[in-house]
Amino acid sequence: MPLSDMSKPARISFVVLGVALVLIAWLHLGVLVLTALFGYFALERFSFGRRKAVGVAIYLLVVVGLILGLGYFTKNASKALPDIAEKTIPAMASFAEKNHIDLPFTDYNSLKTVVLDEVKKQMANLGHLAKAAAFEIVQLLVGLVAAASLFLNAKWGSEKESLAAPDSLYTTVVRELSVRGVTFYQSFSRVMSAQLIISVINTGLTAGFLLWNGFPYATVIIVTTFLCGLLPIIGNLISNTLIAGVAFTISPQMAVIALIFLVVIHKLEYFLNSKIIGDRIKNPMWLTLIALLLGEKLMGISGIILAPVVLHYVKVEASKRKFSDPGKDVAR
Repeated sequence: MPLSDMSKPARISFVVLGVALVLIAWLHLGVLVLTALFGYFALERFSFGRRKAVGVAIYLLVVVGLILGLGYFTKNASKALPDIAEKTIPAMASFAEKNHIDLPFTDYNSLKTVVLDEVKKQMANLGHLAKAAAFEIVQLLVGLVAAASLFLNAKWGSEKESLAAPDSLYTTVVRELSVRGVTFYQSFSRVMSAQLIISVINTGLTAGFLLWNGFPYATVIIVTTFLCGLLPIIGNLISNTLIAGVAFTISPQMAVIALIFLVVIHKLEYFLNSKIIGDRIKNPMWLTLIALLLGEKLMGISGIILAPVVLHYVKVEASKRKFSDPGKDVAR
């Protein structure tokens, strides 16, 4: 469909969607949107044979399980990560000193001093931080409920209203908005399905490597690797840094082996991206990086996750529209 032939309701729906995305970024509602999308995505997978009641029941069990599991993981990670830092930093500092490499810290205590100074600065904003945390929790809960509500009844309710004419501007705009919403969710579903598969494969291979070589804190590292795998590009940097740092506590040789392993895994992910995600979703690296930076600046981690989805959505919508050059039309 040429852009010039796009109906008025379709144009309005694009404007409304654009304004909605701006408001989501401006009001910092990324967690709400992301939770709702993930929740709906999970409900679809849990509804075997389109049995919505079964899907909702499994969804509630999984949500409760994830909350309990996340609490258990957080408790263990809060104990393990400082231990990892306390053992990793001296090993890295010693290696750097032997190889004449300058580091911004010399031992765990020096790094801890820097971190504590930063924490003290943030304590002045404790009330603001508590308010922000409460806002994020509310978004999370609302997103979980919204996902279930949309799954059980995703209709807008306009077409059956007695006061709304079938071909009214309101009704046709709502229909177009529904199309935009379905297309956006399909982009999310495709990108996240591929990202989940890649994250599971990456986590499985990493888990085998860690357990085979007797890495300490393997459970914390494996869970962190999976969670970081959901973040495009930057997630790899976080998990790779953690693995390489822990490898230093074993030996510098193991650190080298770990780096080689991570490079191989990274190359495998390129192959998986081309096969699983495919050319329709795959975007140029420079464009993805720009989107990730903008997403992080506007919405933090949720923006990083949503950035490839928005890119794919724009690509899908633009691919549906034909561009007609007025100059060529006049020449004809």
